[in-house]
Amino acid sequence: MPRMRITRAAAAFAALAATALVLSACTKVDESEGAASTYPEDDIRLIIQANPGGGSDLSSRALATELEKILGVSVIPENMPGAAGALAMEYVGSQDPDGYVIGFAPVEIAMLNTTQSADVLPDDFDLLGQIMLAPGVITVGANSGIETLDDLVTQAKSGAVTVANSGAGSIWEAATLGLGKATDADFTPVPYDGGATAVAAAASGETVAAVSGLGEALAQGEAIRILAVMNDERHPDAEDVETVEEAIGEDVVFGGWGGIYAPGGLPDDVHDALEAAVKEAVESESYQKFQADAGNLVVYRDSAEWTGFVDDQFALFQDLLG
Repeated sequence: MPRMRITRAAAAFAALAATALVLSACTKVDESEGAASTYPEDDIRLIIQANPGGGSDLSSRALATELEKILGVSVIPENMPGAAGALAMEYVGSQDPDGYVIGFAPVEIAMLNTTQSADVLPDDFDLLGQIMLAPGVITVGANSGIETLDDLVTQAKSGAVTVANSGAGSIWEAATLGLGKATDADFTPVPYDGGATAVAAAASGETVAAVSGLGEALAQGEAIRILAVMNDERHPDAEDVETVEEAIGEDVVFGGWGGIYAPGGLPDDVHDALEAAVKEAVESESYQKFQADAGNLVVYRDSAEWTGFVDDQFALFQDLLG
């Protein structure tokens, strides 16, 4: 009998230990699941592909301010210029997809693989949401004698017309080529160091025309004439300026859009948290005021919509610039 009691006690102890192990394992799983749902717990780095002070930098910092309020952690902007944005995008793509490194993606995310053979493909990233749009505008010098876009196209059909842009491989070079393709006219892109310099070249007569963002054109004041906006509707800051389609009947739409992206393969809960935060930030009154003051449009697309849009843009630029 004593041996039987010992045996039964040992069996009971073993069963109790096994139950404790199961409960412990369940607790660890639950804790793990709980940890995933508490994202974010650390600061988030926001990589900006441009130098401080430009449009990409200022838009990124305005959004970062709102994201901090929403997510409850610091969102730290870091400038990483170089190779027309490829340096920053390749860096972000190489990071762990944990949500603690994100970036601002300009339109060049859909262009760099074509224009510079960079290792940057939209499919390699999680595109979280578009946050802004700077539609292109076509300008000429106020003393050029060119009054309308139709005048400019007519001139380009009889001989090459030089058009200043913000640099080789830029969205405004692509817009110039796109306008030429749509009108069967000879527009020759001339690269400058930035959109403001390009518009100044048109204002002085150094080139016949320029393509840039509206803000850069407006900064030249009465020295330039804005012929058309390359958007599907007029710009609220230049309501008297026709769209290209209104002016010449061709649907030519190009703009300097941007959004927030992350390394590909984010966990679903992290992806959803970031996507929701970006949406809330874009809808905030202070962010919308910032973009309006900058002469940009607040255009939001969610992750799925923006991914489809970027894929379409990638195919467009391959056809136009490849």
